[in-house]
Amino acid sequence: MSSPSRLPLLESVLEAVSLGVIVIDDARRVVLWNKWMSRHSGCDAHKALGADLFELLPELRGGRVEMAVTQALTNHFSSLLSPTLNRAPFPLYSDPAALGRGERMQQAVAITPLAVGDDARYCLIQLNDVSMAASREKLLREQTEKLRMQTFSDGLTGVANRRAFDVAIDREVRRAKRNGTVVSLLMIDIDYFKPYNDHYGHQQGDQCLIQVSSALQALLQRSVDMLARYGGEEFAVILPDNDKHQALHMAQALHARVLDLAIPHEHTGGPVKQITVSIGVATLLPGQPADPAALIGAADQALYAAKRQGRNRIVAAPAEY
Repeated sequence: MSSPSRLPLLESVLEAVSLGVIVIDDARRVVLWNKWMSRHSGCDAHKALGADLFELLPELRGGRVEMAVTQALTNHFSSLLSPTLNRAPFPLYSDPAALGRGERMQQAVAITPLAVGDDARYCLIQLNDVSMAASREKLLREQTEKLRMQTFSDGLTGVANRRAFDVAIDREVRRAKRNGTVVSLLMIDIDYFKPYNDHYGHQQGDQCLIQVSSALQALLQRSVDMLARYGGEEFAVILPDNDKHQALHMAQALHARVLDLAIPHEHTGGPVKQITVSIGVATLLPGQPADPAALIGAADQALYAAKRQGRNRIVAAPAEY
């Protein structure tokens, strides 16, 4: 059985491959434009052949593709255009629907110099559709971010959870020790929350937690500040670079903000018939041991003192704890 001649076979292969193939000469004229390019660009070979590539596709002028082509033709230098930095340099579309939406195919572009004989120089441009891979990568990133949020966010209130708090307090205490700065911690507890839950029901109790956490979060303006649900009806606020005076000022603002919510609570056991909070404040000073547990313990003790004194108040831990 006789073998087919190599040229027709090569032409058949170029027309059959699932990638775009363009060859241009040293005058940047198109000398090869395969069917894949015709199908996804909407430009037939008879129109492309003989045309200056950068007149045929003027949006490529001055961009990374033209630079790479010039390097290939003048310096015999190959280039691979990263799909991350050059997502869709060529106007290529997966199908007519994508064209209608203006949704370009994401591409990996390889530009390779070709030398034919002694003087003739050409440039091969190969284009791969990486849209599917990019979509999978995007989905993976989204799933990773969702998992991260689930791992470090409280499922009910959406603020940071205990795990995120543990990581953050350790980081901020070490940073304060390293830089010789201060860090303050507020422990916040909703007063008489169990009677509220028992009387109004768990669904209303959940809504109360959501309202209170949203109100507290809204007052934290710095990106470095963190509100976390420490457990049950207890929240914690980490305030890097805040001394005792600044932390007390923030505690007063948070306390007042919860009062402004005016959430009715007829079973407080006290004269104030609405949801209130008690807050304990502690500050780690330069020179004190960088011990997150000690800082948490000091803020907790201050919180318990606030509750013993009648709730609905703020108590600061002593400077040395």
